[in-house]
Amino acid sequence: MSAPPFLIIGNPGNRRVTLFQEALHHAGLPPAHVVSWETVARETDVLLELPDAERIVRIDAAGEDTDVERAFLKRGHADALTSGCEVVTPEQVDALPSEHGRVLCPRQHHLGFLRVLEDLTERFVRRPHWRVLSKPSAIADLFDKRITSRRYAALGIPVPAFLDGIATPDALRTGMREADWREAFVKLSCGSSASCLAVYRPGRSAGSTGSLLTSLHWGPTGWFNSLKVRRVSEAGEVDAVLSFLLREGSQVEEARPKARLGGDVFDCRILTVRGEPAFTVVRQSRLPITNLHLGGYRGDLDELHAAVPPREWEAALESCRAVARAHDCLHVGIDLMFEEFFHGHRVLEANAFGDLLPGLTRDGLSVYGWEIREALR
Repeated sequence: MSAPPFLIIGNPGNRRVTLFQEALHHAGLPPAHVVSWETVARETDVLLELPDAERIVRIDAAGEDTDVERAFLKRGHADALTSGCEVVTPEQVDALPSEHGRVLCPRQHHLGFLRVLEDLTERFVRRPHWRVLSKPSAIADLFDKRITSRRYAALGIPVPAFLDGIATPDALRTGMREADWREAFVKLSCGSSASCLAVYRPGRSAGSTGSLLTSLHWGPTGWFNSLKVRRVSEAGEVDAVLSFLLREGSQVEEARPKARLGGDVFDCRILTVRGEPAFTVVRQSRLPITNLHLGGYRGDLDELHAAVPPREWEAALESCRAVARAHDCLHVGIDLMFEEFFHGHRVLEANAFGDLLPGLTRDGLSVYGWEIREALR
């Protein structure tokens, strides 16, 4: 019996889509039909032009496309008006110049993304023979760090301690002082790839605003993400960064000391597929922000396994399984850290699109090849 055809909702030409198509080819399967995010955002009913025949639907990442970003901003405008965040009108969106790295109304963009995910859910109900690998509602949850952190904590999965209701820099300093935190991550709750993130350390003296590490910087037309992490200590700039992140809606959590390999701190991206940890990437850095595009580098898996006590490693994998069970998705990318000296672990966050791991193989299969095999089981 032949395998059902694949449908990808993604950005045509993006490396995620092209690599997945290559994996289908290597598996001896026909190429997937691709519907662009831009089309789905503007006219979701285009999906209903496809028949209700057996089909496997892969929802891929929507980033790295200016037209999609603008479509989401327009879809999120009405909801953003009552959300207390920065807002740009649809007319202003049309007039925007193309500026690489610009961080434009991230909460409004996210609200538009949520609207499109709701549209997908409604259309999938009318296509009951389609098998959706990652449900839109699960993707929506995975794109809110506040939802996932609290859900995992309620399930008994170890996560960093977090603070609720923090809306201003002064409230952040008060909350950290009362919780006796030395350092905190302030992460845009709907951000990814360490965009819109700061590692904040309050000042020790009265009246000091402290300092932070961030990839954000203020440019001629607004906030931009840089590929370089910098330290900010000037009081006005510190509070400007924090005010922006908190106003747009952020997860505020304790920055715990991480374990080290070879002298550098590290954490892991662990990809679960069908509920089981399948691939691991070690991310090392001299900084607490370990993302590979921000100066981090891939560590050695053998060195990792030699350093982590077997009980700690199995406990960490069990936490990853518990995270995977919490979401209706074929795959979940999980960021996990080990505490200093390997005294425990914590799940930092999870990612609906955390499977872009080029170069990794298992039993002769790439990550996408592995996912295709598991999707067809």
